[in-house]
Amino acid sequence: MTQDRPVLGITLMLAFCVIAPMGDAIAKLLSDSLPVSQLVVVRFGIQSIILVPLVWLTARPWRMRGRYWSLTALRAALHIIGIGAMFTSLKYLPLADAFAIAFVMPFILLILGRFVLNEEVGKRRIIACTVGFAGTLMVIQPSFAAVGWNALWPLLVAVAFAFFIIVTRHLAKDTDPVALQAVSGLMATGFLVPALLLGDAAGLHDLVITPPERWEAWLLVSIGLIGTVAHLLMTWSLRFAPSATLAPMQYLEIPMATLLGWLIFRDLPNGLSSLGIAITIGAGLYVILRERATARDPGLETPA
Repeated sequence: MTQDRPVLGITLMLAFCVIAPMGDAIAKLLSDSLPVSQLVVVRFGIQSIILVPLVWLTARPWRMRGRYWSLTALRAALHIIGIGAMFTSLKYLPLADAFAIAFVMPFILLILGRFVLNEEVGKRRIIACTVGFAGTLMVIQPSFAAVGWNALWPLLVAVAFAFFIIVTRHLAKDTDPVALQAVSGLMATGFLVPALLLGDAAGLHDLVITPPERWEAWLLVSIGLIGTVAHLLMTWSLRFAPSATLAPMQYLEIPMATLLGWLIFRDLPNGLSSLGIAITIGAGLYVILRERATARDPGLETPA
C-alpha cells in the first residue's frame, strides 16, 4: 500500500490542473486547420507510444480477462467520445465556457448514482445539482445564441466522462492504472486509425487526413504528450491523497482555461457566463464537500 502524502498528492493535482487545459488550448488552436478526428487519433497514438513501453519496462501486470476486456473497451470508447466532443466544442466556444459547461459532470455523476447505482442522495445535494445546472444554463445561453446547437458539445463531454468515471471505478480496484491507460490507448488507436483511413479513402469530410505544417506537427505531438502526462499526474496524485481531498481542486482548471483563453485567443466570458461559471463552481464544490461529509458520517443523509 502507498502511504498517504497529501502535500505531494495536492502538488501533483495542481500540476494536472495547469497542464490539462494547455492540451485543449492547443487543440483549439489546431481545430481550424486540421480535422478533429486527426487530433483525437494523434492524442491516443502518442499515449500508446509512451505508455506501452513504460508498462513493459516496469513489468506492470497488463493482461485482462473476461469482463475486464469488455469494460476496458467500453472505457476506451467513452474516452474517445469525451475527447472528440471536447475538441469539437473548442472549434466553436471559448476555452472557459467549454470547461465550465463540461463541469456539469459532478451533477450528472450524482444523478447516475441515485437512479442507476441506487446510492442514497440527500435533498441538499439534489438542490445543489439543480442550482449548478442552472449556472451551466447561464453559460450555455449566450454561447447558444452565438453558435447554436454546437454550444451543447460540452454536455456530451460531461455525460461521456461521467460514465467513463463509473466504468473506471469498477476497473480501478483490480487493474494497474498505468497499464489500464496503456491498454485503453491501444484499443482507441486500434479503432481510430482504420476508421480514419477508411474515412479518408471514402472522402468523408470529418475523417479526411490533412498533412500538417511543421509547426502543426509539433503541436499535434504536444497534444498527445500533454494528455498522457496530465492523466499520469492525476493517477499518481490519487495514490498519495484521498479523492475527497483532491476533487475540489479540479475546479482550478476553469480559471486556468480562462487565463489561457485570454492569453492565446483574447476570449473572456461575458457577464452572464461569468456569473454562471461562479454558480457552477460553487454548487460543484458544495456537492463535493457534502460527499466528503456524508462519507465520514453516513447519518447525515438519514431523514429526520
